[in-house]
Amino acid sequence: MSFQAYIANIMAITKTTPEAMKNKAAKDGLLTPDLTASKFVDWLAEEYKLGRGHSMALWKLFIEKGWIVVKTSKIKTSKK
Repeated sequence: MSFQAYIANIMAITKTTPEAMKNKAAKDGLLTPDLTASKFVDWLAEEYKLGRGHSMALWKLFIEKGWIVVKTSKIKTSKK
């Protein structure tokens, strides 16, 4: 499954957008400097019933958008 297919599938499953998920994560206090992928995956499983594959696609998207800052990541960010 391509990256875009994962994102489209996530939106179909959850009936929400990644931006709305980011806002909920911020409201829930999840987007902290010490956030780990494991904690993010657990939160998505609890809030949206997503599995690891879909959650890791969102992890990548959140880093690319600059919504999560991970010092050791090699993923390029847009930092909007």
